[in-house]
Amino acid sequence: MVDTESPICSLFPLEADDLESPLSEEFLQEMGSIQDMSQPVGEDSSGSFSFADYQYLGSGPGSEGSAITDTLSPASSPSSVSYPVAPGADEASSTALNIECRICGDKASGYHYGVHACEGCKGFFRRTIRLKLAYDKCERSCRIQKKNRNKCQYCRFHKCLSVGMSHNAIRFGRMPRSEKAKLKAEILTCDHDVDDSETADLKSLAKQIYEAYLRNFNMNKAKARVILAGKASNNPPFVIHDMETLCMAEKTLVAKLVANGIQNKEAEVRIFHCCQCTSVETVTELTEFAKAIPGFAGLDLNDQVTLLKYGVYEAIFAMLASVMNKDGMLVACGNGFITREFLKSLRKPFCDIMEPKFDFAMKFNALELDDSDIALFVAAIICCGDRPGLLHVGQIEKMQEGIVQLHLQGNHPDAAFLFPKLLQKMADLRQLVTEHAQLVQVIKRTEADAALHPLLQEIYRDMRSCTAGSEARPPRPGPRAPPIPPLPSSRPAAAGSVQRRLGEACLA
Repeated sequence: MVDTESPICSLFPLEADDLESPLSEEFLQEMGSIQDMSQPVGEDSSGSFSFADYQYLGSGPGSEGSAITDTLSPASSPSSVSYPVAPGADEASSTALNIECRICGDKASGYHYGVHACEGCKGFFRRTIRLKLAYDKCERSCRIQKKNRNKCQYCRFHKCLSVGMSHNAIRFGRMPRSEKAKLKAEILTCDHDVDDSETADLKSLAKQIYEAYLRNFNMNKAKARVILAGKASNNPPFVIHDMETLCMAEKTLVAKLVANGIQNKEAEVRIFHCCQCTSVETVTELTEFAKAIPGFAGLDLNDQVTLLKYGVYEAIFAMLASVMNKDGMLVACGNGFITREFLKSLRKPFCDIMEPKFDFAMKFNALELDDSDIALFVAAIICCGDRPGLLHVGQIEKMQEGIVQLHLQGNHPDAAFLFPKLLQKMADLRQLVTEHAQLVQVIKRTEADAALHPLLQEIYRDMRSCTAGSEARPPRPGPRAPPIPPLPSSRPAAAGSVQRRLGEACLA
């Protein structure tokens, strides 16, 4: 008879050490300190990851956790294996050499899985292999860097494989001195090759924009400087310095522009009309130029039109500086030169039109930019992501950042202070356009004969609505300009004509 009161064996609580995990001891020890979890947030993000949930991935009935661990042992780093070399020898060597991680460019901590890698990428590769993780496919070929390495796990793992990471490429012992010297030379050569490749790409895109600039605009800075310096091979420009020379120029240089029933108008009105005709031609040229900017043609058509509407006058005044010097400016494709003093001698309000442009031009020309610089600057003006009514702001801002990078790294890699100067010039241009629009409204209100071209009138109307919207914001300290009254229309214009004209030009 069996004694049912006596226990078969004594019962006691199980300790943690009595429970064996299908994962390796090293893996479990590292899990508590892992901070480089592959999440689409910043490097310092802690998230809500549960260690118990992660451990569950490799445990339980039918789990392959133990098989994975057995296959991939020993660990990736020599520091975790017993051998007669001081632990961390390769890590110390990597630190002394100041070697970068082959995957993300961070500081390498040692030789892991066959390549020099940082702790973050080493852990990421180990987790991916051991847990057989499969990431969503990405076809964007994301560039893996320290600041964004957690954003795309697929491209990060692909980069690990492409640089040669493998769980079979585990090495034990100290790196030989000859191999260390060879590695350092290879790294320096590789970095130089990468820099050369990136620089070549930047220069290629910059050249594409520069060629579009030369192709679409009749006058550029190189041509203008030759003419203004008196070094042109053909006849020098005809100088317009008073009313008599103005009349002579109108009969030859700009005969087509003054043949539209304005011959009998006063000189100021005729000059105003010629300026408008030139502006309309430049809007057409800018539209063709914009279509050559990488990525612009792929934008939503409404965004293309919006960018052109709000950017054309800033671009026009930026390019106008190329044909100006302190004494005057070239007109009629370089065949004429109208003096600054003559423009200032016109009656009000016409005498105030060009003087602010001369002031801006003198400061802008002091930067000594060439045509390739101006091409990129104009492209950056067009691709401004803060224009009112844009649908895809992020896409446009990314385009502008790329253009600015082209300008600074491709054309001026050593000009540390150029970027803030260019930003200031962009701000100056916006103020210049605002003041110009206000002056045009004054002319329209007070000058019955000064009709405005329908395309330009609608551009001004949009700028005025933008200004009106800004008036609704909280006022800034200091004096503020009075609200701008609406422009009286000289002729009925079809609604959306500027959208239609610019849209048709973008689709052409």
